[in-house]
Amino acid sequence: MSLDTRLERCEQRIGYVFSDKNMLTAALTHASGAEHRLASNERLEFLGDAILGLVVCEKLYHLYPDYLEGDLTKIKSVVVSRQTCAKISASLGMDEFLILGKGMSTRSSLPPSLLADVFESLVAAIYLDGGDYAARTFLDTHIAPEIDLAVEGESGINYKSLLQQLVQREHGTTPTYQLIDEKGPDHNKCFKIAARVGENCYQAAWGRNKKEAEQHAAQNALSELGGEQAPFPPGG
Repeated sequence: MSLDTRLERCEQRIGYVFSDKNMLTAALTHASGAEHRLASNERLEFLGDAILGLVVCEKLYHLYPDYLEGDLTKIKSVVVSRQTCAKISASLGMDEFLILGKGMSTRSSLPPSLLADVFESLVAAIYLDGGDYAARTFLDTHIAPEIDLAVEGESGINYKSLLQQLVQREHGTTPTYQLIDEKGPDHNKCFKIAARVGENCYQAAWGRNKKEAEQHAAQNALSELGGEQAPFPPGG
């Protein structure tokens, strides 16, 4: 596929046509496929992360005037997480358009972190090319449904499954879950569970049942493995 064809198909997929095609090229270029690091999408990813956070926070502030700061923070952490960005990127089929080095392009599947990166870089590229309105329009289309899912407590992401896939691929083992604490009467117990990978125990999380606590624990582990702050504090 020629570069021009790749860019045109990508524009059709994301619903935005770039005035500056070089901006889209930069957004799609992974460090492995760039002549030098400054020609990759890493700087755009940095900007896109900030734009995404701002837009989501502003939307949550206006949509949920009765929510406390802590509740808004938990929702935001799900919506802007690497896992959600990778999910949206995968749904757009962005793996078809990425410009990768030979070592990466021969892989049967791309890591979720790479898909998350390209979504953030796209947000920044659209913002720089078309301005605030264009970026918000793009995000409204793809982020609004994720906000609804997060608010409902049904993020649409199986974090236990994602953690298992990552751990099996990177470490050749499977994660386990350890019950740390529980509280409340028998008919309304809450559970505190931590995910373990080998000797490493990641930040525990509370849930209204064991299933929810394990999902929260898996999300904490994924965030810590990705170098991010765990979204669910151990204090509940």
